[in-house]
Amino acid sequence: MSLPRNEKIERVTSGEVAGYLDDSKVIIIDSRSVDLYNGWIESGSSRGGHIPGAGSLPVKWTDYIDWIEIVRNKGITTGHKLIIYGNNEFDILKVAQRFTGAGYSYVSIFNEFVSEWLADASRPVSKLARYRNLVSAKWVHSLISGEQPAEYDGKSFVVVHAHYRNRDAYLTGHIPGAIDMDTLALEAPETWNRRSPAELKEALLEHGITAGTTVILYGKFMSPDNQDPFPGSAAGDIGAIRCALIMMYAGVRDVRILNGGFQSWIDAGYKTSTLDVQKRKSTDDFGAVIPAKPELFVDTPEAKVMIASDDAELVCVRSLPEYRGETSGYNYIEPMGRIPGAIFADCGSDAYHMENYRNLDHTTREFGEIEKGWVDSGITPDKHLAFYCGTGWRGSEAWFNAWLMGWPEVSVYDGGWFEWSSDPSNPFERDL
Repeated sequence: MSLPRNEKIERVTSGEVAGYLDDSKVIIIDSRSVDLYNGWIESGSSRGGHIPGAGSLPVKWTDYIDWIEIVRNKGITTGHKLIIYGNNEFDILKVAQRFTGAGYSYVSIFNEFVSEWLADASRPVSKLARYRNLVSAKWVHSLISGEQPAEYDGKSFVVVHAHYRNRDAYLTGHIPGAIDMDTLALEAPETWNRRSPAELKEALLEHGITAGTTVILYGKFMSPDNQDPFPGSAAGDIGAIRCALIMMYAGVRDVRILNGGFQSWIDAGYKTSTLDVQKRKSTDDFGAVIPAKPELFVDTPEAKVMIASDDAELVCVRSLPEYRGETSGYNYIEPMGRIPGAIFADCGSDAYHMENYRNLDHTTREFGEIEKGWVDSGITPDKHLAFYCGTGWRGSEAWFNAWLMGWPEVSVYDGGWFEWSSDPSNPFERDL
């Protein structure tokens, strides 16, 4: 099956694409899934990744009503020459013709990415350093179907549907075989910080998780509303990453996140379940001393040292109104303002959304775009970075992105604005 040929669309060769890599007037676009873009190897290929500098614009998105807004937000203008590539001609043409139909005149297609570019080891590719920890719905489906998916050699796994005070999110539809985990199992509501080592051990073992268990976490985005008593109960997609961080801190060695959460499972067309799967405690031995990775968190004393250091930065992952001190962002936090000296890394609209770190389908945003925004703001991988927000969820997601990129020394300031602002002796700033 093929789309009608559009005479405006020309074909380019591998050599021509290579010649355009450093041309600022040319934008190369990868029409494959975000997972293949990140580095997963597709069937029949010898390696994964994407053409250096290429942007991610999956064919899936061409059916979205907001497609042109996605394009504009990526800075793709009608003055650019576009080169579209992918893993099959139908998808490549569909994306290309979406552009020509929107008034883009300089559109070309490159059909030989898999057969020539990936097959030629001398051609450069870029990939997310830890792409294996961000898995697709297809990968999870293969795993729970009893197959041996790529990049998995574990002996046991658990699929975890994360939520906050919202078992209905789980009971109304989840991945078959998944158990549920309330984020309260791993963080204490008095401080919203990680729980004690003894509490973490008990909680993880109660969910059948040891240091050697492969854990696949996901959540369900349910349109959080700040007017609700517990807005976080509708933001399970962020809560899943918070749980992942705490598990890694405790010592779980193989933690994966389903890219796009439950929405990706639905988009892939897989069956869901409403069965209440019982958690199984299989052992009393976690297999590691908790915390195995204490460096993943910093607390207030260390945060203060980092602020004064030339080799470290606190990174504020909050919304602009929170950063300016116009709102605290939470219905249970009264003080408004920011920690002096922290660098701002805008999360999006409010405390329960991460639009600046997510695509429209809730998958993780193109990592090059996140990195560029950070570097432009002075957030660089040569320093020890501690991300923070109000109580830890958004900071954990920003941390996860930096960790996926392979940045060497990244942590979460667990106390965040909640703990900092609760001590009146701590300095703060407001723009008002």
